[in-house]
Amino acid sequence: MKRVIATLLLLSAPVQAQVSSTASPIANSSGSVTNQNINVNPTRSFEYRYGGFNCQGTSLQISPFLSSTTSWSHPYEAYYHEPVFDTRDLEGAYDQDGNPMPDGRPDSPGTVLFMRPIRTGQKSNFSLNGGITATFSIPLDRKHVRACQRAAEKQVALLDAKLANERMVYEIKRLKNCADLMKDGVIFHPSSPYASICADVVLTNPPGTLPPHIHSIPTSAKTAETSDAGTQTQQQLSSPASP
Repeated sequence: MKRVIATLLLLSAPVQAQVSSTASPIANSSGSVTNQNINVNPTRSFEYRYGGFNCQGTSLQISPFLSSTTSWSHPYEAYYHEPVFDTRDLEGAYDQDGNPMPDGRPDSPGTVLFMRPIRTGQKSNFSLNGGITATFSIPLDRKHVRACQRAAEKQVALLDAKLANERMVYEIKRLKNCADLMKDGVIFHPSSPYASICADVVLTNPPGTLPPHIHSIPTSAKTAETSDAGTQTQQQLSSPASP
């Protein structure tokens, strides 16, 4: 495993080799490896609380991320100078005729002929990476989760019934108080901001009770004559007889 990792690191890192034309070559290599890791840790952060119990539901975690990497070398050197040594070997030995000939050693060892500029290839590296990671969290104990969900539905139904009961009590009290005030002749002014409290209350008679009223009895001419004749007869009977 260590050999595989070392091989991957060598293949992923750029290598630049520089060899001079002198007898002593110089090789330089550089490489860099940056490891980035995005971790998503699901937690029990999605819970539903109903009264005295909780229900754990399926949750989805979406984690967007954005990462950047910048690398550079300091101090920055675009070129460096490499010395070129004098490797000439023209003399040091003699042939059979007494003429000078190379002896396999430089005539002027350590002498620098000139400085050759070498490009380093040094540069700054910048990378920008982005993405989204998603994780589904599904509870394994589905039996208890479903039982908790059924209990939650019943708890919600009980809360709705309690709310409806409180609403009924409020409306009945409002109706009774408004009716009592109307019986006493007290109402809100139409321009009052509270006139809408009793705007839908109507005061009527209880069943089986007649309100005070007056009826007119029609009369005819015959009925009037009969009434007048009866009145005259009664007057004659009541008056004393003349001598």
